[in-house]
Amino acid sequence: MNEIWAVLKAMLDPLFIVFVLLLVSFVIFIKNIKKKSDSLILLLCIVLVYGAGIAPVSNYLCYYLEKDYINNNSAGLKNNIDAIVVLGNGTKEIKSLKETFSTNSGTLRLIHAVAVYNKTGARYFVCSGKGEGDISEAQTMAKLAEALGVPKEKIKIETKSKNTAENAREVKKIFGDSKINIGLVTSAFHMKRSEGEFKKYFDNVMPLPAHYLYSSPTRNVVIRYMPQSEELYKTSIALREIIAQLWYSIK
Repeated sequence: MNEIWAVLKAMLDPLFIVFVLLLVSFVIFIKNIKKKSDSLILLLCIVLVYGAGIAPVSNYLCYYLEKDYINNNSAGLKNNIDAIVVLGNGTKEIKSLKETFSTNSGTLRLIHAVAVYNKTGARYFVCSGKGEGDISEAQTMAKLAEALGVPKEKIKIETKSKNTAENAREVKKIFGDSKINIGLVTSAFHMKRSEGEFKKYFDNVMPLPAHYLYSSPTRNVVIRYMPQSEELYKTSIALREIIAQLWYSIK
């Protein structure tokens, strides 16, 4: 009974409704479409919506990005990290702490960074990222870190960087020493690119992924193949990161 209820709820997902409407439109108008190219375009839209919105596709893309970090475990960390560096998430508008982090993965990054700091007793806690608001992401993260118990004198704020490459370059300006042990905190899907950039400036970079988009396939098999908004979101994040990786490799 619970499985039936889960499927019914999945049918109310906006993306599934859009997909069904596209299918109905295709069936109704296929006979009235004079050009085959028009029908092919509509069919292509249907295929794209379906493919981007189902769990097997989104999960595969997320696994591709996160596979090197899935078994990462910070539980056994020792006091060999000099600086915890947490990267911003590209927030476009920053107002209050509550409004900024309530629906932002930057929350998970920051909280994970604080947890790692408490375990390792690192000498520094670095918040990096300008963002696009009136107040930088780094400043906002620093305030939250202090509220969570990180001593203010331990916190360093980097407010100039607008992207991952600049994150690494600007943090290097703070320390200068390439031998310093960096504990790098960002989302798992973003870690490979971030780690590559930081290794250009630092000899010792330990990846400490904050959260994962990939999840083991445990959902109802019917729902897994129904287009869902959550899966479309994961697909869009993964594709954007894959494109960014390609761009960075070209640069």
